[in-house]
Amino acid sequence: MSFALSIHEFLHEAHVPYMVLPHRPAFTAQEDAAATHVPGRNWAKVVICVMDGEPIQAVLPAPLTVNLLRLLDLARGHEIRLAEENELPGLFPGCERGAMPPFGPLYGQRVFVDVDLAAERDMIFDGGTHSEAILMRWADFAASVRPIVGKFAESRHDQVGGFRLSFRE
Repeated sequence: MSFALSIHEFLHEAHVPYMVLPHRPAFTAQEDAAATHVPGRNWAKVVICVMDGEPIQAVLPAPLTVNLLRLLDLARGHEIRLAEENELPGLFPGCERGAMPPFGPLYGQRVFVDVDLAAERDMIFDGGTHSEAILMRWADFAASVRPIVGKFAESRHDQVGGFRLSFRE
């Protein structure tokens, strides 16, 4: 069974309406958002982490980054790291590397969604390829995937905390 077929079967069995949006190939979440003409806050970026030896999905708006310590606390784990790129094909067979959708139940993975994405009415994400996206309502996604929602994303600006701002008088 192809990956795309399993996504469609998953959504059909969950009685979830969705749209497939073909677009020019894109390889980052921000490029995907631009290619589909949606705001980055609506593009669901999927970051695969390994927590206590098990893969989990962190799903957040494209412009944000994962704060691993916040995610670890939310997941009530002991240790966490980003998955290595060579681990992804084994975790997502039939899916182009870096284009995995946030359907953790298809792979026995827990899904964590940042509150900033959960606040949006609609979400859009990779459909298993770099040239096809899926658009659906947040409420339908939440009902079918049953993610754990919490605050673990941060803007890139939050990552400069180690620097001191200086002011000239």
